[in-house]
Amino acid sequence: MDQPLYDLAPIARLMLLGIVLAIGPLAWVWLRNRHAEPAQRLRTLTLVTLFLTFDLVLFGAFTRLTDSGLGCPDWPGCYGAASPIGAHADISAAQQAMPTGPVTFSKAWIEMIHRYLATAVGVLIIVLAVGSWMQRRRLAVHWVWPAFTLFWVCLQGAFGALTVTMKLFPAIVTLHLLGGLVLLALLRAQSVAYALADPASPGPVELTPRLRLGMIAAFALLWVQIALGGWVSTNYAVLACNEFPTCQGSWWPTMDFREGFTLWRELGTDRDGDIITFAALTAIHYVHRLSAWVVFAGLLAVAWRLWRVPGLQGFARGVVALCALQFITGLTNVVLDWPLLAAVSHTGGAAALVVVFTGALARTRSLPAAVAAPMHLSRSVR
Repeated sequence: MDQPLYDLAPIARLMLLGIVLAIGPLAWVWLRNRHAEPAQRLRTLTLVTLFLTFDLVLFGAFTRLTDSGLGCPDWPGCYGAASPIGAHADISAAQQAMPTGPVTFSKAWIEMIHRYLATAVGVLIIVLAVGSWMQRRRLAVHWVWPAFTLFWVCLQGAFGALTVTMKLFPAIVTLHLLGGLVLLALLRAQSVAYALADPASPGPVELTPRLRLGMIAAFALLWVQIALGGWVSTNYAVLACNEFPTCQGSWWPTMDFREGFTLWRELGTDRDGDIITFAALTAIHYVHRLSAWVVFAGLLAVAWRLWRVPGLQGFARGVVALCALQFITGLTNVVLDWPLLAAVSHTGGAAALVVVFTGALARTRSLPAAVAAPMHLSRSVR
């Protein structure tokens, strides 16, 4: 008999395990900040949660890249058990039938560890939301944002379930990746808001409206590029081009854009259910590669403009370093046949760019038009 896609029997044990895993970070935050103001404690907890969420995104990439996404074919447990130990007989039978997977003991453990980490992060976000609401009268940061973050992590959990139950449907997996990065952005924005609420904070950095609009435009380009990269990864199109800077010996290889960017279809198939063509995979890969040049230009232009702005030099240096990392890891993926370390690092670089850009945007604001106009005129005169 086939295993049901949803089996809620182990959910209480998984929640308990998530609480146990979250106790360590919570205890560390409390001990380190037991004499601090509530805003400081919440900021520290937000940063710890941000760090663990970043690790979760990386481990999610590792899960996908090791083909462990279906290591347990049901949700939220593994064959109705809270761990692969309780599912030993079912995993053994599945592995004996298909030794290379998708279900093996190693892949089951990878998949379940990812779920354990996600549950722990969810517990920390619940604590953040409850703590912010309880201190709502004393905080300058509105409690609605932590509450929205809690809603978002629940939505992420739903997409995590769909990733399994819809058998790695490319659109769902890509949205799950983007959702994880949105969660990083929400947590980073909250941590900056807590920092700015500190009376000792120097306050936000003021930029001309044009420059801040440029930052927003570059950030938007970054999200488009990440979505394209997720589409490449979830369709396993990385190796459609295994040379650089050309692809298949051509500057414009044979491509099928219509089939490649048909969003609602199963993994490895086209809209009609036939096996997806190599031309479609090439289109997916090459669009991501071509768009990378535009995105790099936009990110580096913003970094160059902000290099001398007091308070944003670290942001500018970080963007340049992360662009270099993305170029190196992306090139390594192509010419060395998608090594695991480079692939995970490429996802990590994208996540880091989201964190860095969100922090910079949250720490800046546009100058009023009455102030920005004279500044622009004075620069023109010089």
